[in-house]
Amino acid sequence: MNPESSTLYVQSLATGIAVLDAFDAEHTSMSLPDIAAAAGITRSAAQRFAFTLEALGLLNKDPVSKRYSLSSRTLDAGCRYLESHPLLDRANPFLLELNRNAGETVNLAEPSGQDMIYIGRFPSPLRLLVHMPVGRRIPMYCSSTGRVYLAGMSDEQAYEALAASERVKYTANTLTDVDELMAQIRLSREQGYACCKEEYYRGDLALAVPVYDLNQRVVAGLQLSVSAAKWTVKRAVSRFVPMMLETARQISTSPPTPRALTAFGGGAARDLHAEPPGKVGGRKA
Repeated sequence: MNPESSTLYVQSLATGIAVLDAFDAEHTSMSLPDIAAAAGITRSAAQRFAFTLEALGLLNKDPVSKRYSLSSRTLDAGCRYLESHPLLDRANPFLLELNRNAGETVNLAEPSGQDMIYIGRFPSPLRLLVHMPVGRRIPMYCSSTGRVYLAGMSDEQAYEALAASERVKYTANTLTDVDELMAQIRLSREQGYACCKEEYYRGDLALAVPVYDLNQRVVAGLQLSVSAAKWTVKRAVSRFVPMMLETARQISTSPPTPRALTAFGGGAARDLHAEPPGKVGGRKA
C-alpha cells in the first residue's frame, strides 16, 4: 500500500519536511523560486512553508538577499536521536577505548535505506583524512560497514539491495558490478570483516566488523579508518581486526546502561540480555 494514499497521511507535513530536505551542501541558501523548484511545489506554497518554518525557527532569512537557509535548530532532532539511542549509549565507551588503543579513527554506522549513516565517531588524534561528521551517509555498496551489514542478509536479500541501489563510481577503485560486490559480501560473511580500499574516499582504507543484537541480527557496523598510503590491507587487518572484533563483541553483549534500558521498561529490560549472541565475527562470544 502506498502510504500517501492513506487517510492518515498528512501531505502538508510531508511537504514541509521536503522543503527542509531541499537544503544541502550544494543548496546552502535558496530564494523562494529555488525552494519551489527543489521541493516540487508552487512559489506561493514555497512562500507559505518558508514563512512557517522561519517562524518556527527552523529556517533563517537573510534580511538583505531574502534568501533562506537552515537554522541551528534543525540540529535539535538529530541531537535528541543520538542522546536517546540505546545502542550508541552502550557503544560509546567501547568506541573511545578502541580509538585510544588503535590511535585511528573509529566510527559506528547503522543502516538507513540504501546507505549507512554514521551515528558515532571518535577521530584519530594524529590523522584526519577526511571530514566525516556524525550524520553523514555513505552508500552500502562501497562502504565497509555497508558490506558487513549486507553480509548479515541472505544472498537473495543482499543481491536485491545492491541491484536497487544507484551504484556510482566515486573513485577508480569503486566496485559497481553486482556480481563482484556479491563476491565481496560473501567473503565478508566468511571472514567476519569487510575492507574497502579507496572506494569512496581516495587515500582511505576502511575496515569494518558487524555489531549484533540479541537475536544475532546485524544492526550496525563498527568501522576503523586508516591511511591507505601508510597501511597495506594485510598489515591493517592483522593489527586492527582482532581488537575491532573484541570491541564489537563487547558492544553486542554488554548490558545496557540504565538510561539505555528505559525505553524497554519492566521485565523486557530485565530479560534483554539473558541470551548473548552466539557468534560475533565468526567467533563464539
